[in-house]
Amino acid sequence: MNRTELKQFLDAKVLEYEHPKFLETDPIQIPHKFSRKEDIEISAFLTATIAWGNRKSIINNANKLMDLMGNSPYDYVLEYTEDNNEELSTFVHRTFNGEDLGYFIKSLQNIYINHDGLEAVFAKHATGQNMQTAISGFKKIFFELPHPSRTQKHVSDPLKGSAAKRINMFLRWMVRPNTTSVDFGIWKTITPSQLSCPLDVHSGNVGRKLKLLTRKQNDAKALAELDKNLRKLDPIDPVKYDFALFGLGVFEKF
Repeated sequence: MNRTELKQFLDAKVLEYEHPKFLETDPIQIPHKFSRKEDIEISAFLTATIAWGNRKSIINNANKLMDLMGNSPYDYVLEYTEDNNEELSTFVHRTFNGEDLGYFIKSLQNIYINHDGLEAVFAKHATGQNMQTAISGFKKIFFELPHPSRTQKHVSDPLKGSAAKRINMFLRWMVRPNTTSVDFGIWKTITPSQLSCPLDVHSGNVGRKLKLLTRKQNDAKALAELDKNLRKLDPIDPVKYDFALFGLGVFEKF
């Protein structure tokens, strides 16, 4: 396929998969339970944090997490004290456990009280054409409080070689417009053109088959290569192609 044919093919797949029916099997359904901005972004951030492994298990555990927070995540974060850690200690998703969750809630409280919220922290560091430096800056603020060393592994740092799939997915949810009722578009200080594709095994494999990606590892260098090629197809909204790559990989076994 030449670039024109590739763009036509992928644009058609975006139209097919960026659709409300996508929510039925995707973890993005969790933040769609809420209407208040802060509830959406906190539930989305926590859901994205545990978004690895079996998708049904991710959704089930994210629902359990929302139940633990009384299905009012922003209020829970603001009212959190270390007394809550006992009830949080029961939570586990793969290697993310109650100790990690306790720190995540404590850090989110710090971010909303002292840093004007999640959007402000990411926007403050979003100085370039992409969000990779901003993600690294966010991680520094997120772990500015005393924390268990084990918990740091649950927030990736692109400047240390990670593709940061889960945070890039979270940013897609927050920033891309709500035109198809899938993403939210509630963050206005960051543009879709700055976003990067959530690079995982599915999008990576499809990207390689379509010659959008040559690097074998799914790391920061691979993400930069994929970003560059997706921006050639659509510099304004390159991450819409996440729907095409993911759909081709997961649903069509492309």
